[in-house]
Amino acid sequence: MQDFLQLIVTGLVIGSVYALVAMGFALIYKSTSIINFAQGEFVLVGGYICWWLYTMLGIPIVWSFMLTMVIAVAMGVVLERLVLRPMIGEPIISVIMITIALATVLKSLVTILWGTQIKVFTPAIFSQKAIHMGPILISEVYLWTFGFAFLFLGIFAAFFKFTRVGISMRAVANDQQVAQSMGISVKRVFAISWSIGALVSAVGGLLVGNINGINITLSDFGLKVFPAVILGGLDSIGGAIIGGLTIGILENIMGSYLDVYLGGGVKEIAPFIVLIIILMVKPYGLFGIKEIERV
Repeated sequence: MQDFLQLIVTGLVIGSVYALVAMGFALIYKSTSIINFAQGEFVLVGGYICWWLYTMLGIPIVWSFMLTMVIAVAMGVVLERLVLRPMIGEPIISVIMITIALATVLKSLVTILWGTQIKVFTPAIFSQKAIHMGPILISEVYLWTFGFAFLFLGIFAAFFKFTRVGISMRAVANDQQVAQSMGISVKRVFAISWSIGALVSAVGGLLVGNINGINITLSDFGLKVFPAVILGGLDSIGGAIIGGLTIGILENIMGSYLDVYLGGGVKEIAPFIVLIIILMVKPYGLFGIKEIERV
């Protein structure tokens, strides 16, 4: 039982980061109807930029963190304006291919600038010291990661619910034409959605990178977040958060108990097993809105 609780707690930690990145994924889709396959590359870029500012340039972590967020927001706005906005009205497959191409370009740029070797934040941002929480043993870095992830989730939940911009984004997500007729700038909302999507992904890259180090495979994080978004529902931000936490726990438990019998690798494929099951049983996710098309 103690081992099971340990798996749940550590799964919640990584799941909280999945939830953070999944929120950005769902936000972009809900506001713009675009499935962003470059979300994992946003995680990658954010992690590398913060590492470069902190470790290579020696900028204090607080300022490195702030600068990383500013750069991420700028990246989201620029990419939306130059790459995605011209694709408005184009076939959805063309837009999807653009995001895949964007992912390839970002990963290639990271490889050119920083290589593919593992980079470690030096000195470590958070301590690796283990803390006893009842029967559970957890590292300080996991607690900080969980805390920061939920801090950002809470901030953006309040932002969407109570701020004027957040309400505008919800209006555009519900009906773009009605929102535009009420004087809301849909293009501005698109830009904000992409900037927030890039921001939360960059924060996710920093949090994960501080645990395991950063290398080019960090971009795979976006693929593992996709099942979390599908589980919660592509158009449900709250569902994406719940999906992220669920996937984090499931992959940890499945990897721990099944690797012994299957020779390893279960943890890596667990999210996609969940994805297949959800698509077969409930294609719109747990909290997604079922759409009926009239023909």
